[in-house]
This record gives sequence, C-alpha cells and structure tokens, in this order.
Amino acid sequence: MSTVAAPLPLHGRTAIVTGASRGIGRAIAIHLHSLGANLVLNYASNSTQADLLASDLNQSSAPLRRAVAVQADVSDPDQVKRLFDSAEKEFGSEIHILVNSAGILDSKYPSLAGTAVEDWDETFRVNCRGAFLVCKEAENRIKRGGGGRILLITTSIVLSLPPGYGAYAASKAAVEAMAKIAAKELKGTGVTVNCVAPGPVETELFYAGKSEETVARIAEACPMVRLGQPDDVAKVVGFLATDAGEWVNGQGTRVGVVLHRFESEAVAGKLCQRRLSPFGLC
Repeated sequence: MSTVAAPLPLHGRTAIVTGASRGIGRAIAIHLHSLGANLVLNYASNSTQADLLASDLNQSSAPLRRAVAVQADVSDPDQVKRLFDSAEKEFGSEIHILVNSAGILDSKYPSLAGTAVEDWDETFRVNCRGAFLVCKEAENRIKRGGGGRILLITTSIVLSLPPGYGAYAASKAAVEAMAKIAAKELKGTGVTVNCVAPGPVETELFYAGKSEETVARIAEACPMVRLGQPDDVAKVVGFLATDAGEWVNGQGTRVGVVLHRFESEAVAGKLCQRRLSPFGLC
C-alpha cells in the first residue's frame, strides 16, 4: 500500500525575508525554504550573494521556482511597497510571512557622548524605521484568517545594555515595543507578531570590531561553550512561522544567552570597552 507524503509545514506559503543575503537572514531564508515556503530574498546592496542564494534554492526545488532575490532599501516606503508587490506578483498569492532581519551596527562601539548624530540617525534609519515600514506594509497586506506571521529580529542586548551599544540597543528596543503593540492591534486577524532576540551568533556583524581574545572570552562564557550559529536562530524562527507557533504572540523570544558578566568587566577596565561585545548581534 502506497503512502502519500505529508505536505511540508509551509507548503504554498510566501515569505519575505529582509537582509537575506548573509548572516542570520540567509540562514532563515534557507530554513523557511526547507519547510516548503516560497521565498522573496530581500537585500540592500549584496546582489551577488542574494542571486546566488536564490539560484541554489531554485536548483534544490527544481523544476519549481520557489525563490527570487529583490533589492529594496527597507527604510524607503516606496521601495518597501515595491518589495511586497514583487512578492505577490512572483508567486501569485498573498504574503503569509514577513521576517525582518535587516540591520546595522556601529562597530566602533562609541559611548553615547561619543556617538555622532549622523551615526545615530543611520542606525535608527535602518533598524527602527526599516522595521516600522516593513511591519506597516505587512499589517496591511499579509494574509488574514490564520498562518499570517510577522517576525522581527532584535537582540539580547536590549536586556544586557552594555556600554558602546547605545544607538543599537535603543533602535532594537523600539522594535520590540512596536511588535507588542502591533500584536494587540492585529487582534482577531489570525496574524501573530513576535520578536526573536539572538545571543552571541557567528556573523560578520558579530565579529566586526572585536579582537580574537574578546571572541574567545565570549564563546567560553556561553553555557554550550561555543558561539551560536545562524541555523540556531533560523530553527526558532521556523517554528514561529509554522502553525505550531500560533499560540506565541506579542513575545520577545530570547535565543541563546545574555552575558551580563562582561558588562561589569568592561566598566572595571578588564576588557577594552571598544572591543567588548559579548552579546549576539543580528
């Protein structure tokens, strides 16, 4: 007697992942594709990596074409609208899932007093304004009645609040507040809104501006005695994106650890404050 394989949990659903050309966003896109989703891979400037990822995903799902790379600046409302238009046109369906993983960090790790106004504004332009614009567009266009998911990648730094992360922490904390409000505003629609806040994760953004010694200290301090991998975060996002994650709403899910100990060491001068960053970045 032959058996019919059960459909993948995200079969037939369309997902937009911003910041998908590398790091955590890339891992999330790959994982959602493995769960059956059609993928719109958003990138700001790294077209080579985004196009290569789309090609690899389409080869794995051939003859079906289930991934497309779309350039858009998430801080520009017209480009965000075009991103969503492209998703609907490409796959001929409503959008079911938005994952906002686009983000930047000032790797100089300046104090608040030493933060240039231009750098503060740029951090908020991408991290906060960008999250607002894609969330706003998703609220107006994402599928109602079940299966709609808005997932915003933040950071464990909003809890640990280390020196040198003023603009970054403030921008991500604003996103977490916005997500909780959005979840309440979408009551009754079947759309959930959640944040995923990674701890230390091996990405280009994490390594920027850090010495090898600092990275080694961070890994040693983690309970698993290693840094997190982008796939560790992607699996949590995948769960929240499926029907299994329906009862999780308006939450900030911490993935990994928050290493408060390094804060006091930095203040005491045991670590160079500009090199300190014992926290996962996304």
